[in-house]
This record gives sequence, C-alpha cells and structure tokens, in this order.
Amino acid sequence: MNIVLIGMMGCGKTTVAKELAKQLSDFKYVDIDEEIEKSTQKKISEIFLRHGEHFFRMLETEKIQHFCKNDKQIISAGGGAFENTENRRILSDKNLVIYLKTSPAEIYNRIKSETHRPLLKKNFSLEKITEIIKNREPNYNKAHKIIDTDSKTPYNIAQEILGVLNDRNKD
Repeated sequence: MNIVLIGMMGCGKTTVAKELAKQLSDFKYVDIDEEIEKSTQKKISEIFLRHGEHFFRMLETEKIQHFCKNDKQIISAGGGAFENTENRRILSDKNLVIYLKTSPAEIYNRIKSETHRPLLKKNFSLEKITEIIKNREPNYNKAHKIIDTDSKTPYNIAQEILGVLNDRNKD
C-alpha cells in the first residue's frame, strides 16, 4: 500500500509528504511533478508552455502508473492528477488517498509570491483559486479521507494521517 496525497496546489502535499516520510522511515517519498521534471529535464511550467496541458497530463499518467506498481511510498500527486478517471482508479486502488483540503484564502496566502505555477500564470487571484477548487472538489472528495489543513502545521497533518493509517491497519 502507498499513501497518496491529493489536493490543490499550495495545500501542502509536498511539505506534508516530506514530514510523513520522516515519521515512516520504511516509506519512500515520491513527488509525481518532480519525477516528470527529472525524466523530461524540463520544469512543469516549461512543459505546459511548450507542449500544453494535454501532453503534461499524459506524462503524469505514465508516472502514476509506474510508481503505483510499488509499495510503501508516500506519493504527492499533482493538483490536477485526480481529475483524470484513469489516474483516480490507479491511485485509489490498493492505496490510501488523502485529500488535503485547504481554503482558497489559505492557498492564496501560501502561494501568492510563487512564480512557477502554470495554471496561475494568468489571472492569479483568490477568485481563480476558488474557481479551480470548485471544479476539482467533486473528484477530490472521492478520496478515502479528507483532512482540513487550514491553520495546521505539516507535523500535525502528518500525525493525523498516521492516525488514519493506524485505524485502517486495525480493520
């Protein structure tokens, strides 16, 4: 089994996954976006710009298929990865999928100074973030567990995930 973190950009997937990896020493941390960047030798923003979102999503699905064949990983999936039906099926099968739910205001505050977010290059605003979340939330809500991240530290979120994992292991 793997632990898969999903949610909007800026919800803390990467930070929480790294914190969780410290506490689960037998689990390996995998960031799907980082793996795409490694294999293509290009930044995500460059892939979007040169090849478009469709091409990026194809690469994303390939990486998800590849890494979900393994066990004992903490997988940080890209913000839009769970929108794809095939990705949702692969990520949900035999894995624990956790949606890190974060309010639009919190996301805005966390990422307002970042410049590498391809979907926010144009029209970066609280309204744009709210719109993206509204569109994605029906699929995000299909996760096995939803954890609200507002006003929580990465450590506290990781502890909550460990609690979910322990409860699952009791069943």
